[in-house]
Formats: sequence, structure tokens, C-alpha cells
Amino acid sequence: MEIIRLYALLVRRPIESSRGAGVLSDSSMITFKLEDRVFILTGAGVSAESGIPTFRGAGGLWRNYRIEEVASPYAWRRDPRLVWEFYSMRRRVAGAAKPNPAHLALSDLEAQLGDRLFLCTQNVDNLHEQAGSKRIAHMHGELFKSRCDRCSSGPFPDAATYEPPAELPRCACGGIVRPHICWFGEMPYQMDEIFQALDRCTVFIAIGTSGAVEPAASFAARVTRRAKTIYVGPEEPANRGAFADWYLGPAGELLPELFQGAMT
Repeated sequence: MEIIRLYALLVRRPIESSRGAGVLSDSSMITFKLEDRVFILTGAGVSAESGIPTFRGAGGLWRNYRIEEVASPYAWRRDPRLVWEFYSMRRRVAGAAKPNPAHLALSDLEAQLGDRLFLCTQNVDNLHEQAGSKRIAHMHGELFKSRCDRCSSGPFPDAATYEPPAELPRCACGGIVRPHICWFGEMPYQMDEIFQALDRCTVFIAIGTSGAVEPAASFAARVTRRAKTIYVGPEEPANRGAFADWYLGPAGELLPELFQGAMT
């Protein structure tokens, strides 16, 4: 791990991209000016460092089901019990996980920047909250919340698991209670707020994201002409051409150093 960290912080090389030559940064810190507004996007790589598995890509199966087969409106209509078995498993795993140094570094950064930092996550766990972050947009929903699939009552906290022989949870209206998750084919949450923050930001930092999942994959390209764009993660993302600076390595190792003395 130490070799990876030193490589990420000390080596600088050109990277071919669609917008020119990006760079693998040699700076050991990311600094912000008093007038900066910072947009942070976190992805599955951040949660993976806390032991939460990802279910996308090769090998991303649960009981031989692809994620699309248990995380879509069609899957819910076909077999809500199977869907709840999947999300019950995810609740157990996430419930045992703890924030890693990346989550803690982002919480500390929020304490410094206040409302000039906008934290948007693709992750559905509550590790950012456990680390102390207060203002978080969960664009893909929240694992420990549920809502009715029929009426307009809002989401509510729910950490229960619903596996056989447990009955499916029901709303007072008679509808079935579903996980408060943005499934394939559904619109991500808080998009108006997210786009407003993107349009105001002067610094955009993507952390642990694949750059392959829309609409988040297009966020960097949306701001690249007027905001500084930075990527932090173990691998080059699919949208690598949208970033000017790169820090390659585990976020839990890099962020505590990168955000030391963040304010200039």
C-alpha cells in the first residue's frame, strides 16, 4: 500500500484524454480558496474500503442474480420477497461496517468549509453520516430507509430485515413497503439540488467512482470548462478525460493527506 501511496503523490506523467493531457498529480495536498465552492462525488470505491461489496461488473453477483435482476421496478413487481432478501442482506453487511479514513477526512473537510462543500454520494449506506458529515445528497437512495410503493407518504427510517419467514412489510394504505433505493429505470433523487450545486461549484472532486454510471458519470464533463476537476481513486475511471488532476490510490490512504491544510 505504501508503494501505491507514494506513486500517487510523487509521480507525475501525462495522461491521454479527450480534452488534452491530464496529469497524475505530484502535490501532496489539495487546497481551496475562500471563494471556492466544492462539489464532492463519492462512489462505491469509498464504501468498498469499509468492506461493503459492490455488485456491478464482472463477478458482481448475488446468489447468481445480476444486480439488475433484484434492483428494478420489474424485479419488485415480479418478486418483492426476493428483492427484500437482497436488501436485507445488504442492510446486515452495511450495518456491520464502519467509516474508513476517507469518510472521516470528508467529514473534517465539511467542518472546515461548511455550506461551501456539497457532498453527493452514489452510495446507499450511512457511513458518511456515521463519520459526522451533515449535508449529504444520496442520489441513489438510502439503504436504511423504506417507503410505500403505493401512496405518497415519504421515506422513513428502517433498519429491519425482511426475510422468510417474515411477512412483507405493509403500509397503512395497503401498499407494500419497499427499500428507499433508486432502482434501474428510476430517476435519481435530489437532482435539482445536485445540478444547482454543480452549476455553482469551482472545484469538483470525484472519489472512488467508476465514471460509468449515469447521470453521475457526466457531472465532471458538465463543469470541466469552469471548475477545477480532480479524481481520487485506485483506478482510472471510464470518464478520465474530464479530469485535470489525478490521485491514484485508495481514498482512505490519500484523502487524509490531500486535505491537510485544505484552506489557503
